[in-house]
Amino acid sequence: MTPSVSIIMGSTSDLPVMEKAAKILNEFEIPFEMNALSAHRTPDVVEKFAKNAKSRGIKVIIAAAGMAAHLPGVIASMTTLPVIGVPINASLDGMDALLAIVQMPPGIPVATVGIDAAQNAGILAAQIMATGDEIIAEKLAGYKNSLKEKIVKANKDLAEVKFKFKVN
Repeated sequence: MTPSVSIIMGSTSDLPVMEKAAKILNEFEIPFEMNALSAHRTPDVVEKFAKNAKSRGIKVIIAAAGMAAHLPGVIASMTTLPVIGVPINASLDGMDALLAIVQMPPGIPVATVGIDAAQNAGILAAQIMATGDEIIAEKLAGYKNSLKEKIVKANKDLAEVKFKFKVN
């Protein structure tokens, strides 16, 4: 299998968060790779990765980082591929990472999800992939329908909760 999505994290300490993206991609049967790269410690490796990702068949990059969180933006500056940034809560409740990733200069966009929201990053990557793949699009439609079914069931369960002044 050739990966079409690359999950990059600043260090393996980000793995507990980034596994959520991996689980989504795995569920949708989208081949992916996972690597640890550091914009500060291994800038030459990051550059080589970013400049060669497209030629290796990568279509979407999910990049996670905490604190200064330069990794997603550095990658985005070196490729035309869509980059999804995942701010990691490593300090300051993750606000430092969120602001670092979301405040990119004009011309260097990074689609950014919420703090530690790797699951949404995986879904967004699948949605991007689905623009050219009907099988992934169908899987996404089923997934989103299952979310709707969970709410319908939750309301049925809530209807069984009784209080003297509850009217529904």
